[in-house]
Amino acid sequence: MLIALAMLSIRVGAVPVPFHDVWASLLNQSNKSFFIVHEVRLPRIVIGILAGFGLAVGGVILQSILRNPLASPDVIGMTKGAGFTAAAVIFLFPKAPGYLLPVAAFAGAFAAFIALLLLSKRMTLRPAVLALVGVAVGTVFQAGTQYLIIRNPSDINMALLWMSGSLWSRRWSHVYALLPWIAVLVPLAWRYFAKLNILQLGDELAASLGVSLARQRFWLLLLAVALAGISVSAVGAIGFIGLIAPHIARSLVGSRHQWLIPRRA
Repeated sequence: MLIALAMLSIRVGAVPVPFHDVWASLLNQSNKSFFIVHEVRLPRIVIGILAGFGLAVGGVILQSILRNPLASPDVIGMTKGAGFTAAAVIFLFPKAPGYLLPVAAFAGAFAAFIALLLLSKRMTLRPAVLALVGVAVGTVFQAGTQYLIIRNPSDINMALLWMSGSLWSRRWSHVYALLPWIAVLVPLAWRYFAKLNILQLGDELAASLGVSLARQRFWLLLLAVALAGISVSAVGAIGFIGLIAPHIARSLVGSRHQWLIPRRA
Protein backbone atom coordinates (compact mmCIF):
# COMPACT_ATOMS: atom_id res chain seq x y z
CA MET A 1 0.00 0.00 0.00
CA LEU A 2 2.85 2.37 0.86
CA ILE A 3 4.58 1.70 -2.45
CA ALA A 4 1.32 2.19 -4.37
CA LEU A 5 0.60 5.49 -2.63
CA ALA A 6 4.18 6.67 -3.20
CA MET A 7 3.89 5.92 -6.91
CA LEU A 8 0.55 7.73 -7.04
CA SER A 9 2.05 10.73 -5.25
CA ILE A 10 4.83 10.91 -7.83
CA ARG A 11 2.26 10.63 -10.61
CA VAL A 12 -0.15 13.34 -9.37
CA GLY A 13 0.68 17.03 -9.12
CA ALA A 14 0.57 20.40 -10.86
CA VAL A 15 2.37 18.68 -13.73
CA PRO A 16 0.99 15.12 -14.16
CA VAL A 17 3.65 12.50 -14.87
CA PRO A 18 2.56 9.30 -16.67
CA PHE A 19 3.52 6.07 -14.94
CA HIS A 20 5.87 5.04 -17.74
CA ASP A 21 7.69 8.38 -17.33
CA VAL A 22 7.98 7.78 -13.58
CA TRP A 23 10.00 4.60 -14.10
CA ALA A 24 11.96 6.09 -16.99
CA SER A 25 12.92 9.20 -15.01
CA LEU A 26 14.13 7.07 -12.08
CA LEU A 27 16.52 5.25 -14.40
CA ASN A 28 17.45 7.92 -16.92
CA GLN A 29 18.55 11.46 -16.09
CA SER A 30 17.85 12.63 -19.62
CA ASN A 31 14.15 11.93 -19.29
CA LYS A 32 12.00 15.08 -19.47
CA SER A 33 10.36 14.29 -16.10
CA PHE A 34 13.61 13.57 -14.25
CA PHE A 35 13.77 16.89 -12.39
CA ILE A 36 10.11 16.80 -11.29
CA VAL A 37 10.32 13.19 -10.11
CA HIS A 38 13.82 12.96 -8.69
CA GLU A 39 14.42 16.46 -7.35
CA VAL A 40 10.95 17.63 -6.32
CA ARG A 41 8.51 14.82 -5.55
CA LEU A 42 10.69 11.87 -4.56
CA PRO A 43 12.54 13.63 -1.70
CA ARG A 44 9.22 14.82 -0.31
CA ILE A 45 7.88 11.27 -0.34
CA VAL A 46 10.99 9.84 1.32
CA ILE A 47 11.13 12.47 4.04
CA GLY A 48 7.40 12.01 4.65
CA ILE A 49 7.93 8.28 5.16
CA LEU A 50 10.92 8.82 7.47
CA ALA A 51 9.13 11.47 9.52
CA GLY A 52 6.13 9.15 9.71
CA PHE A 53 8.39 6.47 11.17
CA GLY A 54 9.64 8.84 13.84
CA LEU A 55 6.29 10.32 14.82
CA ALA A 56 4.51 6.95 14.83
CA VAL A 57 7.12 5.15 16.94
CA GLY A 58 7.35 8.15 19.28
CA GLY A 59 3.57 8.03 19.65
CA VAL A 60 3.61 4.29 20.43
CA ILE A 61 6.17 4.84 23.18
CA LEU A 62 4.28 7.77 24.70
CA GLN A 63 0.96 5.92 24.71
CA SER A 64 2.66 3.00 26.47
CA ILE A 65 4.45 5.16 29.04
CA LEU A 66 1.37 7.22 29.86
CA ARG A 67 -1.01 4.25 29.44
CA ASN A 68 -3.30 6.61 27.57
CA PRO A 69 -4.63 5.81 24.08
CA LEU A 70 -5.00 9.54 23.38
CA ALA A 71 -1.36 10.35 24.12
CA SER A 72 0.80 11.86 21.39
CA PRO A 73 3.80 14.21 21.12
CA ASP A 74 1.34 17.07 21.69
CA VAL A 75 0.44 15.73 25.13
CA ILE A 76 3.91 16.29 26.59
CA GLY A 77 4.21 19.71 24.94
CA MET A 78 6.93 18.66 22.51
CA THR A 79 5.34 19.91 19.29
CA LYS A 80 4.28 23.13 21.02
CA GLY A 81 7.86 23.72 22.13
CA ALA A 82 9.14 23.08 18.62
CA GLY A 83 6.50 25.40 17.20
CA PHE A 84 7.42 28.20 19.58
CA THR A 85 11.14 28.19 18.79
CA ALA A 86 10.46 27.86 15.06
CA ALA A 87 8.07 30.82 15.20
CA ALA A 88 10.65 32.80 17.19
CA VAL A 89 13.24 32.26 14.45
CA ILE A 90 10.76 33.18 11.70
CA PHE A 91 9.59 36.37 13.40
CA LEU A 92 12.71 37.59 15.20
CA PHE A 93 15.36 36.49 12.68
CA PRO A 94 13.67 36.70 9.26
CA LYS A 95 17.00 36.68 7.43
CA ALA A 96 18.37 33.62 9.24
CA PRO A 97 19.63 30.76 7.03
CA GLY A 98 17.15 28.01 6.24
CA TYR A 99 18.98 25.31 8.19
CA LEU A 100 18.46 27.25 11.44
CA LEU A 101 14.70 26.60 11.49
CA PRO A 102 14.82 22.79 12.00
CA VAL A 103 17.66 23.20 14.50
CA ALA A 104 15.57 25.67 16.49
CA ALA A 105 12.54 23.37 16.34
CA PHE A 106 14.60 20.44 17.63
CA ALA A 107 15.94 22.62 20.44
CA GLY A 108 12.41 23.71 21.34
CA ALA A 109 11.24 20.10 21.56
CA PHE A 110 14.01 19.30 24.01
CA ALA A 111 13.35 22.50 25.97
CA ALA A 112 9.80 21.23 26.51
CA PHE A 113 11.22 17.85 27.54
CA ILE A 114 13.57 19.43 30.10
CA ALA A 115 10.74 21.55 31.51
CA LEU A 116 8.60 18.42 31.79
CA LEU A 117 11.35 16.60 33.70
CA LEU A 118 12.03 19.48 36.07
CA LEU A 119 8.36 19.89 36.93
CA SER A 120 7.56 16.20 37.37
CA LYS A 121 10.84 14.79 38.72
CA ARG A 122 9.78 14.87 42.36
CA MET A 123 6.72 12.83 41.48
CA THR A 124 8.67 9.84 40.07
CA LEU A 125 7.45 10.45 36.50
CA ARG A 126 4.07 8.85 37.06
CA PRO A 127 1.88 8.61 33.93
CA ALA A 128 -0.85 10.94 35.18
CA VAL A 129 1.69 13.52 36.29
CA LEU A 130 3.54 13.39 32.96
CA ALA A 131 0.31 13.94 31.05
CA LEU A 132 -0.90 16.83 33.20
CA VAL A 133 2.47 18.59 33.37
CA GLY A 134 2.96 18.04 29.63
CA VAL A 135 -0.36 19.74 28.87
CA ALA A 136 0.67 22.68 31.06
CA VAL A 137 4.09 22.99 29.41
CA GLY A 138 2.52 22.81 25.96
CA THR A 139 -0.01 25.51 26.89
CA VAL A 140 2.78 27.87 27.94
CA PHE A 141 4.68 27.35 24.68
CA GLN A 142 1.48 27.74 22.66
CA ALA A 143 0.74 31.02 24.45
CA GLY A 144 4.23 32.23 23.53
CA THR A 145 3.63 31.31 19.89
CA GLN A 146 0.31 33.15 19.81
CA TYR A 147 1.97 36.20 21.34
CA LEU A 148 4.59 36.21 18.57
CA ILE A 149 1.88 35.88 15.92
CA ILE A 150 -0.12 38.78 17.36
CA ARG A 151 2.97 40.99 17.54
CA ASN A 152 4.03 40.14 13.97
CA PRO A 153 0.86 39.81 11.87
CA SER A 154 2.63 40.73 8.62
CA ASP A 155 4.89 37.65 8.77
CA ILE A 156 2.24 35.15 9.79
CA ASN A 157 2.03 33.06 6.61
CA MET A 158 5.40 31.32 6.91
CA ALA A 159 4.88 30.60 10.60
CA LEU A 160 1.42 29.11 10.07
CA LEU A 161 2.72 27.02 7.16
CA TRP A 162 5.42 25.50 9.33
CA MET A 163 3.27 25.02 12.44
CA SER A 164 0.55 23.24 10.47
CA GLY A 165 3.16 20.91 8.93
CA SER A 166 4.31 20.79 5.33
CA LEU A 167 6.63 18.98 2.92
CA TRP A 168 6.98 22.09 0.79
CA SER A 169 10.52 22.82 -0.48
CA ARG A 170 11.96 19.65 1.06
CA ARG A 171 15.04 18.39 -0.77
CA TRP A 172 17.49 15.49 -0.55
CA SER A 173 19.56 17.47 1.98
CA HIS A 174 16.65 17.24 4.41
CA VAL A 175 16.41 13.49 3.77
CA TYR A 176 20.12 13.01 4.49
CA ALA A 177 19.78 15.00 7.73
CA LEU A 178 16.82 12.93 8.96
CA LEU A 179 17.80 9.44 7.75
CA PRO A 180 20.67 8.70 10.23
CA TRP A 181 18.48 9.58 13.23
CA ILE A 182 15.60 7.36 12.12
CA ALA A 183 17.95 4.51 11.14
CA VAL A 184 19.46 4.51 14.65
CA LEU A 185 16.54 5.44 16.91
CA VAL A 186 13.82 3.17 15.46
CA PRO A 187 15.81 -0.08 15.96
CA LEU A 188 16.82 1.22 19.40
CA ALA A 189 13.15 1.69 20.27
CA TRP A 190 12.44 -1.87 19.20
CA ARG A 191 15.02 -3.15 21.70
CA TYR A 192 12.81 -1.75 24.48
CA PHE A 193 9.74 -3.73 23.44
CA ALA A 194 9.91 -6.04 26.49
CA LYS A 195 10.01 -3.09 28.90
CA LEU A 196 7.11 -1.45 27.09
CA ASN A 197 5.07 -4.64 27.31
CA ILE A 198 5.74 -4.89 31.05
CA LEU A 199 4.86 -1.23 31.68
CA GLN A 200 1.43 -1.95 30.21
CA LEU A 201 0.74 -4.25 33.18
CA GLY A 202 0.69 -1.38 35.67
CA ASP A 203 3.23 0.14 38.06
CA GLU A 204 2.87 -2.37 40.89
CA LEU A 205 3.22 -5.46 38.73
CA ALA A 206 6.02 -3.91 36.66
CA ALA A 207 7.95 -3.04 39.83
CA SER A 208 7.44 -6.57 41.19
CA LEU A 209 9.02 -7.91 37.97
CA GLY A 210 12.16 -5.86 38.61
CA VAL A 211 11.56 -2.86 36.35
CA SER A 212 12.93 0.46 37.62
CA LEU A 213 9.92 2.59 36.75
CA ALA A 214 11.45 6.06 36.98
CA ARG A 215 14.63 5.13 35.10
CA GLN A 216 12.85 3.23 32.32
CA ARG A 217 10.28 5.99 31.86
CA PHE A 218 13.06 8.57 31.65
CA TRP A 219 14.98 6.74 28.90
CA LEU A 220 11.84 5.83 26.99
CA LEU A 221 10.56 9.38 27.23
CA LEU A 222 13.92 10.69 26.01
CA LEU A 223 13.79 8.27 23.08
CA ALA A 224 10.23 9.31 22.17
CA VAL A 225 11.15 12.99 22.34
CA ALA A 226 14.21 12.43 20.15
CA LEU A 227 12.15 10.56 17.54
CA ALA A 228 9.29 13.02 17.49
CA GLY A 229 11.56 16.07 17.83
CA ILE A 230 13.76 15.27 14.86
CA SER A 231 10.67 14.40 12.79
CA VAL A 232 8.88 17.63 13.69
CA SER A 233 12.01 19.63 12.91
CA ALA A 234 11.94 18.18 9.39
CA VAL A 235 8.25 18.43 8.46
CA GLY A 236 6.67 20.78 10.97
CA ALA A 237 4.22 20.18 13.77
CA ILE A 238 2.21 17.27 12.33
CA GLY A 239 1.51 15.83 15.76
CA PHE A 240 -1.65 13.89 14.89
CA ILE A 241 0.43 11.17 13.18
CA GLY A 242 1.82 10.21 16.59
CA LEU A 243 -1.76 9.81 17.81
CA ILE A 244 -3.45 7.91 14.99
CA ALA A 245 -0.62 5.72 13.61
CA PRO A 246 -0.29 3.53 16.75
CA HIS A 247 -4.02 2.78 16.67
CA ILE A 248 -3.85 1.79 13.00
CA ALA A 249 -0.91 -0.50 13.80
CA ARG A 250 -2.72 -2.10 16.75
CA SER A 251 -5.72 -2.86 14.54
CA LEU A 252 -3.37 -4.71 12.17
CA VAL A 253 -0.91 -6.57 14.44
CA GLY A 254 -2.22 -6.34 18.00
CA SER A 255 -0.82 -4.54 21.03
CA ARG A 256 2.54 -6.28 21.54
CA HIS A 257 5.37 -3.85 20.97
CA GLN A 258 7.66 -6.32 19.21
CA TRP A 259 5.14 -6.10 16.36
CA LEU A 260 4.02 -2.50 16.77
CA ILE A 261 7.55 -1.08 16.39
CA PRO A 262 9.41 -1.98 13.16
CA ARG A 263 12.78 -3.68 13.69
CA ARG A 264 14.51 -1.44 11.19
CA ALA A 265 13.70 1.78 9.41
